[in-house]
Amino acid sequence: MEKILSKINWQKVDNLLPVVVQDAGTNQVLMMAYMNKEALELSLKTREAHYFSRTKQRIWKKGETSGHTQEIKEFLLDCDNDTLLIKVKQNGVACHTGRESCFFTRLETGEDILDVKVDTTKTYSVIDTLYHTIQERKTADPDKSWTAKLFSKGENTILKKVVEEAGEFCFALKDDDKGEMVYEAADLTYHMLVALAYKDISPDQIKQELAGRFGISGIEEKNSRKQ
Repeated sequence: MEKILSKINWQKVDNLLPVVVQDAGTNQVLMMAYMNKEALELSLKTREAHYFSRTKQRIWKKGETSGHTQEIKEFLLDCDNDTLLIKVKQNGVACHTGRESCFFTRLETGEDILDVKVDTTKTYSVIDTLYHTIQERKTADPDKSWTAKLFSKGENTILKKVVEEAGEFCFALKDDDKGEMVYEAADLTYHMLVALAYKDISPDQIKQELAGRFGISGIEEKNSRKQ
């Protein structure tokens, strides 16, 4: 295994390897991702695609949530030893949008040339689906998308909305209005996700942080931050 890994010219900044993913049957390019050494080792051992997510900052197995896994048929290294092509049998679809490939938008016109094949709301959590949608709205027309308008106005406007919605949520609690609590909590969650997306922080990183706190008292956690 070490002999194989030593062939690769890993990116100097973050030790990642760009990976182009191609359908083994049709040769259609499905997606592009990154692997670190651990992800490549897992992929070689299991013949199932594992990647390193730069937004989630962790190893992820393709299809771990959706079930749309990739069985690797072949690994091909390019002439500079710094890019990998893998040919896979794609189970389900490759793209989180429900399309068979992540490459579906014409650059010149913005036209989508692939239709959605799978309803991803049944496989991804509401939070993950909403976050991906927010990320996609970054380049949308601000006159047609409220999310795009927030991004176009910048950090101060986004943060003002978070503070505003947090205040409205607190007032709903003070008024003991459960319907309003739910409504304002949803608004606050949305605007928090916009703020996270503005900084390219995945909600998965928040989940990892929370998971790491299990078994640690709140007082201990706060004391560790002071140290």
